Amino acid sequence: MQQEKPRAVIGKRGTTLVNTAAFVVVMAGISAAKSLIIPFLLAGFLAIICAPPLFWLRKKGVPTVPAVLLLVLLIIGFEAGVATLIGTSVADFTHELPAHQERLKEVVAASIDWLEGYGIQISNRTLIDQFDPGKVMGLFANTLNRLSGLLTNTFMILLTFIFILLEAAGFPRKLRAIIGKRDASLDRYQEIMIGINRYLELKTMLSFATGLLIYLFLLAMQIDYPILWALVAFLLNYVPTIGSIIAAVPAVLFALIQFGAVQAAITAGGYVLVNMMIGNVIEPRVLGTGVGLSTLVVFVSMTFWGWILGPVGMLLSVPLTMTLKIALSGNESTRWIAILLGTDREADNALAAAEKGNAAFVAAEGSKRDGGRG
Repeated sequence: MQQEKPRAVIGKRGTTLVNTAAFVVVMAGISAAKSLIIPFLLAGFLAIICAPPLFWLRKKGVPTVPAVLLLVLLIIGFEAGVATLIGTSVADFTHELPAHQERLKEVVAASIDWLEGYGIQISNRTLIDQFDPGKVMGLFANTLNRLSGLLTNTFMILLTFIFILLEAAGFPRKLRAIIGKRDASLDRYQEIMIGINRYLELKTMLSFATGLLIYLFLLAMQIDYPILWALVAFLLNYVPTIGSIIAAVPAVLFALIQFGAVQAAITAGGYVLVNMMIGNVIEPRVLGTGVGLSTLVVFVSMTFWGWILGPVGMLLSVPLTMTLKIALSGNESTRWIAILLGTDREADNALAAAEKGNAAFVAAEGSKRDGGRG
């Protein structure tokens, strides 16, 4: 008997090591195959957003294939319009990039002279080594070119999206067939779908409102490429915590290049005002208690999925982590991980449920003892 206990401990440790190693291998495989996985992820989340309109059209008597084709045509039309607007802005931005780089270098040099006038000595070479304006503008150009390529190369995403929607109606039956029960409950599957759908729909509306306000503000400020920076604000609003900060950088730099420090400060203030109004006032009320993830987990998940999948991983970090959390909460052996990923309120609810269950167990045991005595 004394030897069985160490074996059990070693067995548990071995299982943990095997699970950890399997997780590392899977994540490495996902990172290596991200060029293939990213279109499937985007198509999957796009299908989740479009599933309710598809089911609504089917309830109205529209057959599945025409309903899917209608949704695809709407998406293609929207994507074509956005690609046309953004493609023009990206082309103009890339063409004018050398002039913007030179202008930014002049602004940096003038800032150094201004600081030296107040007795602050800064080496021009040291500043350029730490902050090269040309590299900063080049980074923006490369990022925008990748974005434009993603918008124009959507054949794989749309094809996958079509097949997912065509399979959506029969997917619950396949899950029940896997479980082996015709009337099996699919609450966990429905919870994942409803949670992700709700988050993506509301977040898309809030991101659109953010982009629209930014566009109107930059248009009033007469900053170059307002549509381009509005799209950047729309997309980066999906990135938690730091997305809105990153989105403000190019517009503030262009305000600095065009008009000077005062207009750049006003532009930065406008971004802060819009993001405070959307992110701190409207978004908490619309999303309710939030996404069910702690603030630390949201930030870490953004870093993790960004490292695994790149910029698209950062955009989809919250729905990916939500899916993982809901799936983990459905298994008793992994529920503790879901609690770690969740909020303090969910931890309090779990504690209350556990205490209630313990009290019920003690009461049942007491009634059994009393009955035995009687």
